Amino acid sequence: MAFVCLLKIELHFPENGSLKGKRKELQSLKAQLQRRFGAAVAETEHHELWQRATLSAAVVGRESGGVVEAAAGVERFVHSQFPDGVHIVRGVVSADEVLS
Repeated sequence: MAFVCLLKIELHFPENGSLKGKRKELQSLKAQLQRRFGAAVAETEHHELWQRATLSAAVVGRESGGVVEAAAGVERFVHSQFPDGVHIVRGVVSADEVLS
C-alpha cells in the first residue's frame, strides 16, 4: 500500500521588495525540499504577489509512519528557514482513498 502526505506551505516575505527576490528564495527552498526529503514541490498560489507564496509539497511512501516522519522533517526544515513567516497544514491519505 502507498501513502501520500500533502503539505500546504504558506510563506510571507516581509523583507522582499520584488518578484525576482521572491522567486530566488522559492527556487532555493523548492530545490532543498526535493533534494533533502524527496518531496514534489510546486508554487500553487500568489504567483504575482512579491511578499506571499503558497507551496504545495507531496511526500509518498510505502508506510504511513515513514511518510509522516518525512513530512515532519519538511515542516521542521521550512520553519527553520522562515521562523516568523510560515504556516503549514498537512494531511495523509492512502492510495486506496485517493484512487477509489
